[in-house]
Amino acid sequence: MLGVGHPHVDPGAAVTDELYDLLVIGGGINGAGIARDAAGRGLKVLLCEKGDLGGATSSASSKLIHGGLRYLEYYEFRLVREALQEREVLLRLAPHIVWPMRFVLPHAAHLRPAWMIRTGLFLYDHLGGLKRLPGSRGLDLRTAPQGRPLRPEFGRGFEYSDCWVEDSRLVVLNARDAEERGAVVLTRTAATAARRVDGLWEVDLAGAVPRTVRGHALVNAAGPWVTEVLGKVAGSNRAVGLRMVKGSHIVVPRLYDGTQAYILQNADRRIVFVIPYERDFTLIGTTDVPFEGDPASVAIADDETDYLLGVVNAHFARPVGRENIVWTYSGVRPLYDDRSSNVSAVTRDYVFDIEGGEGQAPLLSIFGGKITTYRRLAEHALDKLLPLRGIAATAWTGTAPLPGGDMPGADFEAYLADFSREHAWLPAALARRYVRAYGTRTSKLLGGATNMNGLGADLGGGLHEAEVDYLRRAEWAVSAEDILWRRSKLGLHVPPETVARLAGWLDGRRFDRTPVRSA
Repeated sequence: MLGVGHPHVDPGAAVTDELYDLLVIGGGINGAGIARDAAGRGLKVLLCEKGDLGGATSSASSKLIHGGLRYLEYYEFRLVREALQEREVLLRLAPHIVWPMRFVLPHAAHLRPAWMIRTGLFLYDHLGGLKRLPGSRGLDLRTAPQGRPLRPEFGRGFEYSDCWVEDSRLVVLNARDAEERGAVVLTRTAATAARRVDGLWEVDLAGAVPRTVRGHALVNAAGPWVTEVLGKVAGSNRAVGLRMVKGSHIVVPRLYDGTQAYILQNADRRIVFVIPYERDFTLIGTTDVPFEGDPASVAIADDETDYLLGVVNAHFARPVGRENIVWTYSGVRPLYDDRSSNVSAVTRDYVFDIEGGEGQAPLLSIFGGKITTYRRLAEHALDKLLPLRGIAATAWTGTAPLPGGDMPGADFEAYLADFSREHAWLPAALARRYVRAYGTRTSKLLGGATNMNGLGADLGGGLHEAEVDYLRRAEWAVSAEDILWRRSKLGLHVPPETVARLAGWLDGRRFDRTPVRSA
C-alpha cells in the first residue's frame, strides 16, 4: 500500500525496521530523479547515498542538456528524440540552472561531407520539435564573429542550439524536492547488505547511526557501482554487463569572447566540446576511454590531456598548452555493455534489469542513461515497478518546476531584473550568481538580510556565511569540497585561504540538519 504521511526521519536518531514503498541506493541524478518522482506520487521513499549527492558521474559531465548530435550516426533515434524533447521540458522547469547555448561546428570536409551535417542538423531540429530554441543555420566563418577564434583554414561552419546545465545542482534540487514531498534522503550512508525477507527487501545502512530499513521494492541506481551493489550488496549472481567508460575534461583561462560553444570534429570521428565556463574560463572535453578499476579513483591521464589539447590546437588560432590548465576532472560512465567494439559507439541509452519472480520484492538496476533524460528514465522506472505493486499513480514531473525554477514564464533574465531591483544593495555579480544557483529560493538564503552585513562574514571570493549556512541546512553540504565544487564552482574563483577558512567554519558548526519544507 502507499505510505500514508511522511514524517521526517532525523538522520541522527537510531531508527530501525522502517517500512517504505521504495528504497533507492545511489544519490546521483537517476537515484534523485526516481526518489522525487516516487515521492510526488505519494509513495514513501528512502534514498541513501554513500558519499555526497552527485559526488561521482553526475558531477563530472560535460554540463550539457542536449540531444546528442553524434548519436544520429549510430541510429539512436529514440534516444535523440527523447533527449531533444527533454531539453525543452528542463528549460521550463529549471530556468535558473538550465539555459540555451549556441554551438558552432567548423566544417572539415575530409571528416564528414557538408550534406551529411546538414541532414543531421535537419533531423536534430525536427526530431524533438523546437519550441523555445532557434534552429540550425550555415555560417561563413571568414566573416561571422564566431569564426574569429578559429584557425583561418576553417571557412565554413554550422550553428545549432542545445543547452547548458549545472549538473550537480540538478541532482541536489531533485533531492531537495524529493525530501519536501516526504522522501527521506540520507547522505554519507552506505547500503552494506540487502536481502529478501517475508516478501520485502531488508537493507542494512551504515551511516552516522547504523539502521535497517525495509521496502516493497529496491532501486539500484549506484552508477559505476551498479554491479557491485547487485552482487556484493544484494547477493545476486545475475550476469549483467557493465561497460565503464572514462570521460575527462580540462579547464583553461577563457579562450575567446562570446557566449557560443564549439563542437570540434576529430580524425577518430569523435567530437570535443569547447564551452564558455564560469565567466573566466573555457571547458574542454570529453574523452572516451575504457576504464577498469575503482571509479572513486578516476583521474585524467597524460594521453587524454594530450588528446584534448591536440584537438583544440588543430582548430583554434590561440595555442593552449599544459601550463594553461587550471583544473581537470574525470568521471566514469556506467554504460550497458552492448558488445560494441568501438567505445564511442556503445549506447548511451538507459537499460533496466529487473530481478524478482512472482511474490518476490523486485530489484531494478539501472545501466547507462544521460543527464538530459533522467526525468524520463525515472518515469519509465516507476512504470516498471508500480504495476508489480498494483499501484496506479499519474506521472507529474513534466510540468512541476524544480526548487527555485518557478519563475514567471520561465524567464530568468526578467526574474533577475525584478530581484535586483528589490535587492539593490546586492552587488550585481553576486545577485546574478545567487539567482543562477538558487532561483526563487534566493530569498531563503538571504533570510531577513537588508544589507551586506546581514550575510555574515565573507569567507573569501564572495562566499558569505549566510550561503554556507543555507547549503548546510537545505542542501546536505558537509565539507568544503561539497560547497566549492559541487553546490557551486567557487573553487575556481576563491583565493586559496578560503578553503582553510571554510573548513574551520564548518568544523565549528553542528551538523544536525533541520529540513527545509516550504517551497
